[in-house]
Amino acid sequence: MKNRFICIHGHFYQPPRESPWLEAIEIQDSAFPYHDWNERITAECYAANAVSRIWDTKGRIAQLVNNYASISFNFGPTVLLWMEKFAIDVYEAIREADRQSLEKFSGHGSALAQAYNHMILPLANSRDKQTQIIWGIQDFEYRFGRKPEGMWLPETAVDLASLDVLAQHEIAFAILSPSQAQQVRPLGEKEWNDVRGGKIDPGMAYRISLPSGRTMSLFFYDGPISQALAFEGLLDNGEAFADRLLSAFPDDQSSPRLVHIATDGESYGHHHHGGDMALAHALNHIESNELAQLTNYGQYLENHPPTHEVEIFENSSWSCMHGIERWRSDCGCNSGGNPGWNQAWRAPLREALDWLRDAVSPAYEQLAGKLLNDPWAARDAYIDIIMDRSPERIDAFLNCHATRPLSYEDEITVLKLMELQRHAMLMYTSCGWFFDELSGIETVQVIQYAGRVLQLADQLFTEAFEPGFLERLERAKSNLPEHGDGRTIYEKFVRPAMLGLTAVGAHYAICSLFQGDVERKSIYAYSAAMEDSRSFQAGGTKLMIGRAKVTSQITRISTSLCFGVLHLGDHSIACGTGIYQGAKKYEAFVKEISDAFAGADFPKTILLLGKYFGTSTYSLNSLFADERRKVLNMIMEPTLREAEAAYSAIYEHHAPLIRFLNGSGTPRPKVLSVAATFCLNAKLRRALEGEGLEPQIVQPLLEEARLADATLDATALGLLLTANIERLAEQLLAQPDDVSLMERLNKAASLVQALPFEVNLWKTQNICYKILHTCCSDFKEKASSGEEDASSWIHNATVLAENFRIQLPSWLL
Repeated sequence: MKNRFICIHGHFYQPPRESPWLEAIEIQDSAFPYHDWNERITAECYAANAVSRIWDTKGRIAQLVNNYASISFNFGPTVLLWMEKFAIDVYEAIREADRQSLEKFSGHGSALAQAYNHMILPLANSRDKQTQIIWGIQDFEYRFGRKPEGMWLPETAVDLASLDVLAQHEIAFAILSPSQAQQVRPLGEKEWNDVRGGKIDPGMAYRISLPSGRTMSLFFYDGPISQALAFEGLLDNGEAFADRLLSAFPDDQSSPRLVHIATDGESYGHHHHGGDMALAHALNHIESNELAQLTNYGQYLENHPPTHEVEIFENSSWSCMHGIERWRSDCGCNSGGNPGWNQAWRAPLREALDWLRDAVSPAYEQLAGKLLNDPWAARDAYIDIIMDRSPERIDAFLNCHATRPLSYEDEITVLKLMELQRHAMLMYTSCGWFFDELSGIETVQVIQYAGRVLQLADQLFTEAFEPGFLERLERAKSNLPEHGDGRTIYEKFVRPAMLGLTAVGAHYAICSLFQGDVERKSIYAYSAAMEDSRSFQAGGTKLMIGRAKVTSQITRISTSLCFGVLHLGDHSIACGTGIYQGAKKYEAFVKEISDAFAGADFPKTILLLGKYFGTSTYSLNSLFADERRKVLNMIMEPTLREAEAAYSAIYEHHAPLIRFLNGSGTPRPKVLSVAATFCLNAKLRRALEGEGLEPQIVQPLLEEARLADATLDATALGLLLTANIERLAEQLLAQPDDVSLMERLNKAASLVQALPFEVNLWKTQNICYKILHTCCSDFKEKASSGEEDASSWIHNATVLAENFRIQLPSWLL
């Protein structure tokens, strides 16, 4: 074991999915049952690795482990920005893992930094290289509280200029694919050895000399094992995974050797279900049996500095055999699922974005130069605001970089300039070129970032950049006839997504109609405050007129809007918004529209909305996706109750006939099948949502559904029960000595075992494990003293462990 070292690196990354206007991810139905793909991948992978399982021989959880503490890893900064808001437990577990790794690996943390938004650095201009690396480092220091030793290069795409910037910022090492090494030689010798074709020895660190005279270290991961893990099922078995790593050590163990692999971190749970547990088992097997020493790159580099130097292939990467052509040409690299398609669109897309970046730069420099000491230094420092948009941080940024005290209008201008530059880098996120089709969601996302650049440029500068951009984007051709080319895709998917304060005001106004007078509301990257509100009703028809102040939390721009919303029932909504033009005009507008409404002249009311607001009129479809879903559910609720009552009446009246038809083999009329399915699913939903979770209520319903041959909505029922059991487990965690709560949780577990559909117990098992291993360890002593409550608690805890497949802690045995 003395000279055998193993390091496993996971590159955990997802492309930014946030709307450039809302700074949030709207609901993505393709990620169901999760809200969006970030949430889904977090559940399947990021959270799973933070609390992974090691099973005993009886299939019980023997240990919960944080995999991140024992491996090398990097997280994309844009993922961590999302996680800090929406998955705080996982975010904190990742930070804690880095703290633990500092202790485990002699003061070397396992977390690495990453160039900020996964831009292909060799294709970036020098300014973008610099900012991407500075932002990656600053983001890392903000989150992990220390300087990074290493940095992950997006797609391991590399050139000497990028490495030189890393070295300039005191990054000690990077990780590359073995195919990116060209030749090596021992330090101090003149003769180079050719290692092209992945023939480099991955078992050591190498020194590379850079054009500036600086040097840094490079690690080249084991290609075959990394390939097997990502694509050949190596994660099907944790012990087999460990054995494959160990097989890479030579028989001669007289000198130190590092076996290390690097893959997408999503392999451990998202791409390969249960991959996190295979990783946990492999790490435990290696460490507990002392088969090798786990390490990370920083520790290994300190103890075993390079004895060889290397020269690399510039403009190369780990995911394109043609170098970096996958991100600028039709090189043939694609996902392989669409034969006959081409990726000739990649070149004109990049050319259009390069043109836009270079076209707006002089205008940016000219305007920013009037307000800021150094426009590009300010851009480098803007990461401070991206990480924390508190008013205090924004004020400190402006005070530091402004040439003079700024007016309110100047502050807005500066923040818009910074946002223009942020989006001008986000539009180079690598995933925009990685896949097969111009109209794919990843490519549309980068075009939307370009759309935000254009919108801001239009507000800031006198020159119009959109015509020149679209002229170039039009040269990019879709593989799908209905999408035509880049210009068509821009008009379909980008322009309709563009927002201004009036659209946000319309959203706020429509929501207020359904949610009552909301004085102040946060709307993603905006806030809205009601300044006046007047409501009118005639039967089922409602009118709301008001005035609200809408503010961007990103650029601080704010305006007062007046609005009118008319709800004619169901989904029929008409809304108008416009700039507030003083009390006199506002009161005239209120009187004219309210008078028309009071006379039940609804067509005239709608016409007046058009008169006052012109083209700034909106409907239910104008609501942002999540809120639209909520409002539609509210609208549909009476309809669904009515439908449930009707179907229930049919089913209850004809249940014996339905069962007879099912048993006789006679085809049932469809209406009876629908009635049975609708009614019994509704009954089960109510039973599984309730606090009791009584098997004696649920099981007869399941039997009734079987006899009626009703189709159960397994996904929805499973989600309901999962949430209910998790709530019960959290209550028990808060009151672990409450025996009645534990009895209820055990009763729920026995119910789960009898269900014909899956219930996700991952979170509940984690909570139960925590209760059994960290709470109330004094119960054993109390029970030994004859305390009846303590004996009851131990009995129920033993049942709890059995029900949720958890190995009993030693103190309970």
